[in-house]
Amino acid sequence: QVHLVESGGGLVQAGGSLRLSCLASTRTFANYSMGWFRQPPGKQREFVGAISWAGGGTHYAGSVEGRFTISRDNAKNTVYLQMNSLKPEDTAVYYCAANLRGSRYSPMYEYTDWGQGTQVTVSS
Repeated sequence: QVHLVESGGGLVQAGGSLRLSCLASTRTFANYSMGWFRQPPGKQREFVGAISWAGGGTHYAGSVEGRFTISRDNAKNTVYLQMNSLKPEDTAVYYCAANLRGSRYSPMYEYTDWGQGTQVTVSS
């Protein structure tokens, strides 16, 4: 089991940027594909993007493509979500999740370990 802790959320104006971090407590972080998900107020949790364990390929939801970038630093057991050109509709609780040797295209239910989430609020 992987313990995940997100950080970096907060309040930002539309058009601004934030970088979220997710620290994983595992010696085998490099073997995990990592995903970012979000849950807007009153809505279901949705996929934001993911980065694969092998090669670091990425995949994004259409709503964030070109604005958000996922990266990882295996030496630091950390995955990042750089969010630029933020919009009010990006307001949500953001979660990172781990998927052992999964694909960056894996569905949500294949992610076995989840963080507690961090709030991102974008004001108009």
